[in-house]
Amino acid sequence: MNFQQFFKAPKMPALWGLVLLGGVGFFAASSAHQSLAQPSPEEKAINFLSREVPRWRPENGCFSCHNNGDGARVLFVARRHQYAVSEAALTDTIDWLSRPLEWDENKGEPGFSDKRLARIQFAASLLEATRAEAISDQEPLRSAAQTLLAHQAPDGSWPIDAGEQVGSPVTYGVPLATWMALRTLEVGDAVTFENEIRLARQWLITLDPRSLPDAAAVLLALTERDSVEINARRERAMSLIMESQKQDGGWGPYRFSPSEVFDTALALIVLSQVTEVSDEQRQAITQGRDYLAITQLDSGGWIETTRPSGANSYAQHVSTSAWATQALIQTRQFARN
Repeated sequence: MNFQQFFKAPKMPALWGLVLLGGVGFFAASSAHQSLAQPSPEEKAINFLSREVPRWRPENGCFSCHNNGDGARVLFVARRHQYAVSEAALTDTIDWLSRPLEWDENKGEPGFSDKRLARIQFAASLLEATRAEAISDQEPLRSAAQTLLAHQAPDGSWPIDAGEQVGSPVTYGVPLATWMALRTLEVGDAVTFENEIRLARQWLITLDPRSLPDAAAVLLALTERDSVEINARRERAMSLIMESQKQDGGWGPYRFSPSEVFDTALALIVLSQVTEVSDEQRQAITQGRDYLAITQLDSGGWIETTRPSGANSYAQHVSTSAWATQALIQTRQFARN
């Protein structure tokens, strides 16, 4: 008897009807449970990074600024925000970050590695590892900060050679690299590096931001500073960010350029640091999160943001996904119910 004949059969026992109804109820309840158990965009992203971060060294014989720098950095951020991150994802990275004086011996990625930039990225990852208490000794962070001084320009910036007008997820650009280096100095030893910190801050205060990454670097560096000059610079940078959001909820590198994942992530990270969020900023955050959720890949990562856009790059793919993950983590209180 086939399924159709079964329902046409006379005198179907009432028990079979109850079984069928019970089965329907079971599958409905099971479906509802599966729906409720779906991971959030940030959880999917953390799982993606947890898979990708430890892959690079065994396959390539070195540590990378995209996996062990950007990717690991954000996994430490996730851990600090009480997300579950597997120990295996970070074991090799923790050991590597604990030895900053050996970073220059890393063979790097041929044709891509910039040791100056790699130092900034590994130091930023070490900073977050320290904040997440994955590394308890403060000396490695201080040593890492010390290594950054050799590449600080007389004007206070870190002029990495990105070869781009605007920074990308893995090459940063000068303003973003300067902010990242500044953070390491501040946390590493604000007293010892007082003069270098002052120069870096002054350079960022006087920067006239033309792109979203520039504006983000200014705001992130000056969040807790207060003066007439700083407030004016901060207000201009925030105006650039708020006026640059697109109809799709994302941001691009410039006011009238299409949305990109990296620029959207930077804007959200900036807005997550605002002490008193206005209704307009709250709406911008919610729409930005929606953009990241919609553009997230099934893997949990995001298509890489490249300059110019449309190129293929594993490094940019991992770093783009890392920045987007950080943005979602730091704005999770604005998630839609």
